[in-house]
Amino acid sequence: MARRGLVFLALLTIFLGLLVPRASAAGPAGRYEGELEGARYLVLVPENWNGTLVLWSHGMYSLAYPEPDRIALTSQPATESFLLEQGYALAASQYRTVRGWSIEEALTDQTRLHDWFTRTIGPPRRTVAAGESVGAITATLLAERNPRRFDGLMTFCGNLAGGAAHWNSSLDLGYALNTLLDARLQLVRITDPATNVSRFVDVVQAATANPEGRARLALANALAEIPGWFDATQPRPSDVADQVFWQGVWDRFYRAGAFGVDRVALEQRAGGNPSWNVGVDYRRILAKSGERSLVERAYAEAGLDLGTDLDKLAEAPRITPDAAAVGYLARFGLPLGRTRVPVLTMHTVADGTAPAAHERAYAERVGPDGDLRQLFVNRAGHCVFTASEEITALRALERRLDRAEWPSTRPATLNAEAGTLAPEYQTIFDSVRETRVTTTPAFVRHSPPPYPRALPF
Repeated sequence: MARRGLVFLALLTIFLGLLVPRASAAGPAGRYEGELEGARYLVLVPENWNGTLVLWSHGMYSLAYPEPDRIALTSQPATESFLLEQGYALAASQYRTVRGWSIEEALTDQTRLHDWFTRTIGPPRRTVAAGESVGAITATLLAERNPRRFDGLMTFCGNLAGGAAHWNSSLDLGYALNTLLDARLQLVRITDPATNVSRFVDVVQAATANPEGRARLALANALAEIPGWFDATQPRPSDVADQVFWQGVWDRFYRAGAFGVDRVALEQRAGGNPSWNVGVDYRRILAKSGERSLVERAYAEAGLDLGTDLDKLAEAPRITPDAAAVGYLARFGLPLGRTRVPVLTMHTVADGTAPAAHERAYAERVGPDGDLRQLFVNRAGHCVFTASEEITALRALERRLDRAEWPSTRPATLNAEAGTLAPEYQTIFDSVRETRVTTTPAFVRHSPPPYPRALPF
């Protein structure tokens, strides 16, 4: 019996050893990867760990594309390597559901990973929740709902007006195309997503070919606050046709999912349609839009009457939501601005996926007494930042956590600091030419317009 017991204990030890993630050399970092309850994760811990853990929440991966192989730990790869060299530990879950609006799983899976880190590596001295795009919502909800776990929050290009606002704006875009350009799109309860996306792309592309189409496409995009600027390497164009062309690029490559499988998956998850435009005053939305002047110029060039088209939008049949689905998107997609820790956000000024107006909606929820700083970068693109800009933003948040007061976040100060970093940290991905290019730090003062469909709280 004694010999059997020893054999059993040996086998048990081997078995338990297989369950414990093993560290392996990865440059200066210890690498831990595996699965927690079906969710893949990656953790990198440098030998000179400074006690700070950055828990990263990735953005929404579209169901129209394959799952990414790599688990992202930061927005820019160069940021990841810099933070490891400086002693930061980095961790991220890929979530049980990798693609689509998977915030529900993300909140649980990121919490499990934080618990795993504490048990396996040790309790962090400080934990920063961070994320980009829809992942910014995840990071914010984590910090709001788990105030004892997190010491700071940092978001990049976040949809912080909330999920309902984001999906409602896409609905407004499609509604305007249906009403003014006879697009015949299914806006909700889509039965043939592939055909619907193809029709959306065709209508947008055709509209850019003539003045009348450009005017109405400009109006549809203005309702969703989609800018007439896409090329991150160039200033915003001044010509109407050029600006509407770039709005169409945002539509075809970044907004099409709202009319296809991503929308279908959202409704399956939410248990119905969470979007609506009942009671929406499109005149009022246009009046506050940052793209209003482009619309007015486009209508003048086309010789069309803007008031007549706004009347058509006011009179067309509206869409009502399913109450349970609205509730789901509120639970898993609505930051309330009640974070108890310091918050730093960063956004490009021209983002057609998550317009910078999201930042204004979030700031209004936080209120004047909130511990919030918002940084803007004078560039077009969704999450198109240099590593130097991201690193400088994190340093600003760290100084706030160290000193209990914010350092200077004046653009000149931030640009000067970011400019001291090495050339490899001064690049962005040029999505027009599909290559990395060198640029300079571009922090700027910016006051975004109101988000067109932000909920009134």
